Amino acid sequence: MSTAPMHPYLARELIARAERADEHWARLARTQPADQQIGAARHIDHANAAVLARAVADYGWPGVPLVGEDGARAAWRLALRADTRADVQQLASRLMHDAVNRGTASLSQWAHLYDRCLVNSSRPQLYGTQYRLGPGGPQRQAVSEPAGDLDARRAAVGLPPAGLALHRLRDRLAADPYFDDAAAPAVLRGAA
Repeated sequence: MSTAPMHPYLARELIARAERADEHWARLARTQPADQQIGAARHIDHANAAVLARAVADYGWPGVPLVGEDGARAAWRLALRADTRADVQQLASRLMHDAVNRGTASLSQWAHLYDRCLVNSSRPQLYGTQYRLGPGGPQRQAVSEPAGDLDARRAAVGLPPAGLALHRLRDRLAADPYFDDAAAPAVLRGAA
């Protein structure tokens, strides 16, 4: 049985912001969005990064004890999309890693965020969690030692094999977006 978060109001704000961003990006992932739509999504992400930066400054990483499971997952989603604020994203990765070591954050979620920071600094990712849409659908971005032990690294942080993750992502993106509107925000969120 989980206990109530120490700061439920912060949890609610993080969750609401992450859900709005998820909905917006899920719609864009299934279309050829105009620059205006991408700009609006980036504006949402930038505003969310500012809120996350304020929360981190006030409380440290919003881990499970502070904001509950859903709030911690929402904070991670906001950090993943804080691409316009590399300082916030990198700080979040460091603080989240410390929270993982304390047992208050998810190791697999941290691996996603760490990869995102690497990709955003033009370096190859370690766990193979970051993709971009190419002409044939999602393609994994550069990975360090791709022929080596990628699946072993992924397993060590609780991620499925790289091939299975890519297959699942392609299946989610190919699914009929009108079949289950409630599932739409989960389309890209679960990509690993």
